[in-house]
Amino acid sequence: MRVQPTKTDTGQRIVGLAAIGAFAFALTLPFTPAEARTGGESFSTLVKQVSPAVVNIAAVHAIAASEEEQASPFPPGSPWDEFMKRFSQPRGRQAERKATALGSGFVIDPAGYVVTNNHVVGEATDIAVTFADGRQLKAKLIGRDEKTDLALIKVETTQPLAFVPWGDSDRAEVGDWVLAVGNPFGLGGTVTAGIISARGRDIHAGPYDDFLQLDAPINQGNSGGPSFNMAGEVIGVNTAIYSPNGGSVGIGFAIPSAIAKPVVEALRQNGRIDRGWIGVSVQPLTPEIAFGLGMPTRQDGALVAQLDPSGPAAKAGLRQGDVIVAVDGKPIAQLRDLPRTIAAVKPDTRVTIDVLRRGAPISITLAVARSPAEKKAAAAGEEATPQSIDQVGLALSPLSDQLRQRLNLAPTTLGVIVAGVKDGSEAESAGLATGDVIVEIGGHAVQTPDDVGREIDSARGQKRETIVLLVARRGAEQFVAVKLPPVAS
Repeated sequence: MRVQPTKTDTGQRIVGLAAIGAFAFALTLPFTPAEARTGGESFSTLVKQVSPAVVNIAAVHAIAASEEEQASPFPPGSPWDEFMKRFSQPRGRQAERKATALGSGFVIDPAGYVVTNNHVVGEATDIAVTFADGRQLKAKLIGRDEKTDLALIKVETTQPLAFVPWGDSDRAEVGDWVLAVGNPFGLGGTVTAGIISARGRDIHAGPYDDFLQLDAPINQGNSGGPSFNMAGEVIGVNTAIYSPNGGSVGIGFAIPSAIAKPVVEALRQNGRIDRGWIGVSVQPLTPEIAFGLGMPTRQDGALVAQLDPSGPAAKAGLRQGDVIVAVDGKPIAQLRDLPRTIAAVKPDTRVTIDVLRRGAPISITLAVARSPAEKKAAAAGEEATPQSIDQVGLALSPLSDQLRQRLNLAPTTLGVIVAGVKDGSEAESAGLATGDVIVEIGGHAVQTPDDVGREIDSARGQKRETIVLLVARRGAEQFVAVKLPPVAS
């Protein structure tokens, strides 16, 4: 998986031709496929209606230089290898490179709110939005959700922007026509048409997969762009393609609007997603297991394999071996229905769960809790705006478990991550770079941006000209000296 008709002069239009042995058969229709899908008209009216609200996005990402890029040409352990390691380490901005991700998006509010994919703008240091008329505006990240790969950004504008409304993907059927608009390969506004090929696709991209499969050609750069129904409503956010060669082979995937719309609304209101959690691990109910549990004809439901002792489900009386068949009357037809259904419930809301226990139906009422993972991320401030330390030109964020995994740091690593370095600052001159983790300052451990600020203020109060930082970078720790600006008298 990578995220990445012929006319004749006889009055009939040949749209297919097959030869068997010495015979040829022509399949003829009284109209072309284009006429079939639009009642004899082109898509031009629809394109004019929706295109002004579809944008191209360029997001700049800072990428730490890899070990391979900095590898010494000399044998490991040789004197020259040690020399190169000591004197050829990149400094400051040279220790990182910048890459630009090109994607698409669409305006959902005339005030400037734009929907796109998280993998386009997540952790970007700079976001530029280009409109159909050529205008380019800077954008800021409002919120993002890795689990659904959605993000909301906003541009500042003095005039209302053209926007497009959400449609109801639950009403879309296989065979319905769709129009995809986006920025494939950075070429700019491009329109393609096709049909919904399938619904409910699970491509193992995340725990809430429920993609629409489209055959409208979408390619790299279409990510974050909209798929429209024939009423000009957004029913999908183009996100992924199946491709053996990096280009379209007619199998694309879009996040249904039924999933995207509430996520975007939550990001707009809170900048994050608060998902429900009941503390169960489930597995499919196979025919063999169903027979063993005394339910030989049962084929739907989610089998409870494990319970978190501290979770709402265990406290309410759910047991291993129970089969969850409905939540508040909504059927759980297959395994993946349960996490999506529970995640959509607002924390602290009470729900009724219908269960089969050894074939006997029972109902259990419980209060859905907030997902511990998201609670921990919020507490760690991972989604918070980086805090500026203007004295030395740093932007800092707390170090969360997720960031430790991303940076290949030990789970026990403590410190503050460098989210940005100001051009021409003392931090840049000292060689600090985005992705560095400040572990200590002046021999004192730091765990929050406020800790760093206090240590710097303390050093300046003591009239010190330089402060020494212990920094973790690419699996190794080193000391870095940063000059301090003088305290104004």
